[in-house]
Amino acid sequence: MTDLEKYFRANEGRLIDKWAHYFDVYDRHLSRFREKEVVILEIGVYHGGSLRMWKEYFGDKAKIYGIDIDPRCKDLEEKGIEIFIGSQADREFLRKVKGSVPPIDIVIDDGGHRMIQQITSFEELFGAVKKDGVYLCEDVHTSYWLRYGGGHKRRGTFIEHCKNLIDRLNAWHSEERSLPVDDFTRSVDSVHFYDSIVVIEKRERGAPEALQTGTPSFVDPPAMKLPAWRRLASRGKWFARRVLRWMGFPSLT
Repeated sequence: MTDLEKYFRANEGRLIDKWAHYFDVYDRHLSRFREKEVVILEIGVYHGGSLRMWKEYFGDKAKIYGIDIDPRCKDLEEKGIEIFIGSQADREFLRKVKGSVPPIDIVIDDGGHRMIQQITSFEELFGAVKKDGVYLCEDVHTSYWLRYGGGHKRRGTFIEHCKNLIDRLNAWHSEERSLPVDDFTRSVDSVHFYDSIVVIEKRERGAPEALQTGTPSFVDPPAMKLPAWRRLASRGKWFARRVLRWMGFPSLT
């Protein structure tokens, strides 16, 4: 059991609401920030219990910030914890928050869980996360719940939005103009999908290098000159593959 889960299960203070399997995910991606001068921004204050949990977990050097639409949450501020009142779907509000806090190490989106809220928060706050920081969005199972605007493979859900991040992470290898290298490609080390959680870890990257070491085990035979009909067939396959790719169909081979 991680320190976070021990704290959670022994908690008799302010209410905390978490799925049991979240604690291993938190510890795996966030433990490296403990006892450092870390800046955490959590969307969704609720009853204030998780802000206190982060304060205990990360230590006295941490600066904890919260966002919530409920004005009552402002009364939950204490030493080391500052709370902003506003909507996570309000871009202007989020930009004001970014301008009011130091560079962010960790964003935890535990807010309203609706599609527009999660996507807007990611689009506005991801760029404010430091180059070695973490963006974590939880309760993404709402992407499958109708009352939150979800549905399996439904356009506009946060899960479908994040599936596109996989392409952007691999854009260095794309042969098509539709998938260019962008700031996300250059700044992200990995995207992790868990049950109900997406974690994005940042790290500045350049184009990947393909390297070889050691000596060959076999001598490759010299390339054979193909007869004309084989060359023509090869070009035909190449053209067919391009057409199928353009149409979005699976390859024949």
